[in-house]
Amino acid sequence: MSMEYLERAIDRHFADFICRQEGRSTDEVFRLVISMASSAVGKGSSCLDLAGIAGRTVIAGSRDYRLPELKVLTDMLKISSVVSFQGREHRPLVLEAAGRLYLFRYWQYEQELSGMLLQKAGAEPGVVDDLHLHEVLQRLFPGNGDREEDLQKKAAAAALHRRFTVISGGPGTGKTSTVVRILALLLEQPGEGRRIALAAPTGKAVARLKSSISKMKGSIDCPDEVRSAISNDVVTIHGLLGTIPGSARFRHSPENPLPFDTVIIDEASMVALPLMHALVSATLPDTRLLLIGDMDQLASVEAGSAFSDICEAAAVKPHSAFGSCMVKLEKNYRFSESEGIARLGRMVAAGNEKEVIEALESGSLPGIHWHPAPIKSELRRFLAPRVIEGYRSFLEAATPAEALERFDRFRVLCVLRDGHYGVSGLNSEIESILSQSGFIKPADRFYRRCPVLVTVNDYALRLFNGDTGILFNDSENRDETRVFFSSTDGGMRSIPPERLPQHETAYAMTVHKSQGSEFDSVLIILPTAENEILTRELLYTGITRARYAVELVSDRAVVSFVLRKKIKRQSGFFDKLLL
Repeated sequence: MSMEYLERAIDRHFADFICRQEGRSTDEVFRLVISMASSAVGKGSSCLDLAGIAGRTVIAGSRDYRLPELKVLTDMLKISSVVSFQGREHRPLVLEAAGRLYLFRYWQYEQELSGMLLQKAGAEPGVVDDLHLHEVLQRLFPGNGDREEDLQKKAAAAALHRRFTVISGGPGTGKTSTVVRILALLLEQPGEGRRIALAAPTGKAVARLKSSISKMKGSIDCPDEVRSAISNDVVTIHGLLGTIPGSARFRHSPENPLPFDTVIIDEASMVALPLMHALVSATLPDTRLLLIGDMDQLASVEAGSAFSDICEAAAVKPHSAFGSCMVKLEKNYRFSESEGIARLGRMVAAGNEKEVIEALESGSLPGIHWHPAPIKSELRRFLAPRVIEGYRSFLEAATPAEALERFDRFRVLCVLRDGHYGVSGLNSEIESILSQSGFIKPADRFYRRCPVLVTVNDYALRLFNGDTGILFNDSENRDETRVFFSSTDGGMRSIPPERLPQHETAYAMTVHKSQGSEFDSVLIILPTAENEILTRELLYTGITRARYAVELVSDRAVVSFVLRKKIKRQSGFFDKLLL
């Protein structure tokens, strides 16, 4: 069986360098395997699974390479001076007995991170007044004692007793409200241990968590001094660790650990393996670490699927010290059980192809509408009424704050970057529709009411990948056009458009970029042909960005393909957590 391999420049240079070190520049098979190990990291895996390529024909460029069987392949690597077997020596690559080939750094991430988490999970529980704890839990989680409320109490109690706790659940399952109550629970404990850090991967996720805490803390039953002490001071993980300009390192590390008793991370599914390693290694052994996320969501854009691996490893051994650290919330408080988004999300996450297709074709799910993908010549006619209805409100807003609030009511989500059904094509089409309808006048690059999405972090401007802004006339600055962003304190701030870091128009955005966001309704447009980027996690993430309504545009064959394909990132992290 053959497979196609597209080599990036960085993979080629790395493989050439390693072959020069080894003195095997003419060994084409060895060079190809090293290149593929480098490429695996670029595709989101932390290693190359040799069993997946052994014995196969690899088509690279204009050449076909027949790879040897697994034993021959591993024996070839074991005798290499640049490969360490089982990490016994410090060499550029590591080969594990299970047939996984790593760049040394990623093997080290998995090895050290699994060790730190297992150590935290197995640490002796802190001394807690159980009588006082029971009284506080009853007050913070009054309810009627159903199973889900018991799970929320269990999560809160675990967060107090344990050094490591994981809370997983889909949108609307009460993760954030549980966290707010955990904050109150921690602050009600006598003595020390009240230094708490809250962080999330992106600026958007930070803003959402800050807003949720501010709204929710007034509704919980706790003493006034505790309520006033519940802080919504949330930062990005990079901000928490302390970014050093021009360096990949952080100010906080094992040598300079974070000065907190408890560290809480929201949207943990978005945290890549290297960043998770940096975060955990910067916490003290007795620091409580609480990870909150949705294990069914897309994994991080960068290498690894740390949160998902953690949740799956805990589920395999639920009664072990590590398994006891995880609580999965399932009851949806945002949607009733009969509402379409919750039901469709569950079916997609489970990969129930027949049920999903039948539900979409019958139109039986409230708030869910399905349309076959229009052909290219019909795309504008299909889009026009939908984007005019969806974006009219924000385009008619009188103030920047009003425009930003209304812009989050609707969004077009897609999968690809390029092409008619990708970000570039759809943004151009939508812009043209709105221009012809008289809503915008895109005479130049920076036109009034243009929505922009920041695509790189700019720490000097405090703008981060995923932040959304809108160009608007600034009445306080001679009515000049500026880009307005929501600030983390609930206000507004603006900058001249010329100072914007790398960005793109934001009428349409990828599902990946939408992580950490919520909209009243979404229009999801999938490609018209099967694509390797399409997975059920991607569709689940897109669907669950909506609060009330989802319109899915896709051919039946593509939906079936998506539901059959689950993200498969090669990693040994899951296995290491089971040791």
